[in-house]
Amino acid sequence: MGENILSYTLIVGVKEFILIGLSESQGVQEVYFVMFLCFYTINVAGNLLIIVTVISSQHLNSPMYFFLCHLSFLDICYSSVTAPKMIADFLVKNKTISFVGCIAQLFWVHFFGCTEIFILTVMAYDRYTAICRPLHYTTLMTRRACSCMVVGSWLGGCVHSAVQTFLTARLPFCGPNKVDHYFCDVHPLLRLACTDTYTVSVSVIANSGMITLSSFFILVASYTVILISLRSQTSEGWRKALSTCGSHITVVVLFFGPCTFTYIRPSSDLSEDKIVALFYTIITPMLNPLIYTLRNKEVKSADLLVWRTL
Repeated sequence: MGENILSYTLIVGVKEFILIGLSESQGVQEVYFVMFLCFYTINVAGNLLIIVTVISSQHLNSPMYFFLCHLSFLDICYSSVTAPKMIADFLVKNKTISFVGCIAQLFWVHFFGCTEIFILTVMAYDRYTAICRPLHYTTLMTRRACSCMVVGSWLGGCVHSAVQTFLTARLPFCGPNKVDHYFCDVHPLLRLACTDTYTVSVSVIANSGMITLSSFFILVASYTVILISLRSQTSEGWRKALSTCGSHITVVVLFFGPCTFTYIRPSSDLSEDKIVALFYTIITPMLNPLIYTLRNKEVKSADLLVWRTL
């Protein structure tokens, strides 16, 4: 009888997963509900304001703001894949998600996350070109070139996500179905697969690590060249360059730090991973509009004009 049940489980497989979330304490979950609902609302409102500001302003028509508009759109999409489900789960006992829904969430998380990495890299190249090659800037950063970079970023994110999703979805899930996370991610799902996942785990780390480290290397190289080129500049030149680059550097550190911690090493403690994941899925997207607004006078002025017309 036991063997028949086991065989049936192996054939049918897991049809839904249970997301453990951030805490199993009802009191703590109620506090989290209010807190993360506020975070998500600020995130959507702030990034929408950036998008509306860039589109409606005649002065914010440079490539930097074109990329910023796409970054804000990505931040809304990225957090919307995980935050609404997590917030709703704080109010229910059965935090279930179907197998198809789980795999879909995995795909969209990596799709938007990887695309954001590429967009941040493109923005660093834009700053490098503007500061180090100002005479060639308008020739290199044409509307067509910027559009191609954005399309390439979206396609690169899609390819990365497709690989991650394919490697995970083809694994057999026939036993435990409790995901120790607040969304479906690769490392927690690998723990639940009823087969040896060493090869898949190495492939996932290699895929994510190659993208994260190569993009981070390009970012570091770009800003190293920028700083070297500023040695001959006046203090006014330093101030102007750092005011345009400071926001981007801050966002890069906030986003790449947690991503690097999570995806380029074997996951040993999932409780740590899900806390770190809050930074790149919810907190950093929420802070981006604030960072770009406070450190950029042009965006700040355009935001005030938008508020006055509302």
